[in-house]
Amino acid sequence: MAFLHTIDHNLSSEMIRYLKLIILILILQPNQGVTQTRELGGTGQLVDGIAAIVNDGVVLRSEVEDQVTMLLRNFERQGAQLPPIVQLREDVLERLILQRIQLQRAERYGISISDEGLNSAINNVALNNNVTFEQFPEILAAEGIDYFKYRNELKQQITLDELRQREVSSRISVSESELDSYLILQREEDQKSYDYDLSHILLPITSRSGEGEIKRKQEMIMDLRLKIEDGEEFESIARNFSEGQQATNGGRLGWMKGNELPDIFLAAIRDSEIGELSEPFQSSSGFHLLKLNGVRGNDPVIEEQINVRHILIKTNEILDDAAAEEKLKTIRTQIIDEGDFGAVASAVSEDPGSAQDGGEMGWAPKGFFVPEFEEIAYSLDMNQISSPFKSRYGWHIIQYMGQRSHDITDEVQRRKAVSAIRNLKLSDEIEIWARELRDEAYVEKLPFD
Repeated sequence: MAFLHTIDHNLSSEMIRYLKLIILILILQPNQGVTQTRELGGTGQLVDGIAAIVNDGVVLRSEVEDQVTMLLRNFERQGAQLPPIVQLREDVLERLILQRIQLQRAERYGISISDEGLNSAINNVALNNNVTFEQFPEILAAEGIDYFKYRNELKQQITLDELRQREVSSRISVSESELDSYLILQREEDQKSYDYDLSHILLPITSRSGEGEIKRKQEMIMDLRLKIEDGEEFESIARNFSEGQQATNGGRLGWMKGNELPDIFLAAIRDSEIGELSEPFQSSSGFHLLKLNGVRGNDPVIEEQINVRHILIKTNEILDDAAAEEKLKTIRTQIIDEGDFGAVASAVSEDPGSAQDGGEMGWAPKGFFVPEFEEIAYSLDMNQISSPFKSRYGWHIIQYMGQRSHDITDEVQRRKAVSAIRNLKLSDEIEIWARELRDEAYVEKLPFD
């Protein structure tokens, strides 16, 4: 079903796994109600039982049996071997206990999901499935999913996700050595997806080559590299000295996919810029020298950035909006007359983050500033100073310092690497954290009759 593949990508990977499990269980639940393990009391009303006491709360037997029943039906639909019912019930109860402990902790910390926030999450799921928020309950109903139960489960999982982000994320660190090792492996994988235009010189050796011949060819390949660096054409050297298959073509191999190249070739050009030579290297077939003529598929990530500086004046009980605006008008006139924005910003700006730097905000991408600030910044010409304007932080004047296209490929790769490493550690850390909470909690399991 589409819902299993289109959960909002803004949610964490751990949360997405939970949501998929919830949706799968709900989908597999038939339209009719699940048989409950509730007994009739003297008044004919259903009386629920307690499966476990968890701190100052409980897990109901009906909650356990509901999930056990749905899981059993899931096994039956898949034709899988049914697990022992006692063990399945114990596993479900333990999972519900862990969930209850975490929800209690979230409540103590004041973590709650507003209806607006919950509706926003549901709206994202609906949009990803090409339906409106209003249509979503009908779509769920058509799949046998109770909308209100879906809302409650989703609310709980968002709450748990926020709790885990708050408590578990801070426990995960990524060292520089971990990051460097990951980036090396990632670059090796990425290389295989690129296309390369290479030129090649080969000085062959065989299993019968003696030490003297091997040493002579090793010295020769190094000498050929020096000749090329000194200005001789690679193609001419290849035609005259290479014994590779493309020697008569100046050693030009042409465009080849990374996954078609030997790993030793990829390693040799890993840090090469276009037009550069590799270091000479040896394989079982001989000594090699490569020239990187071009690469496709590794397009850089270019970010448009703006550089501005500003002066911030905040309002207070004494200084109202009108007075703050008038004060900035006077400051603006002073700067235009005297021409020293930085000195004035250092003296009067109430932004502690930039005042000490003469009001400079540094290079920032589009979307970095609040909309009311950014709209003014992008409307200015070079070195122009804006009129006073108000944002949610107070009153400002801005001076536009310039714009640039900046290559942030390395920064993006490092951010992705940190995120990937943290996600790899997250599941294990959540398990450890959950067990710690379990050990600290008061839990009493009651026998099932």
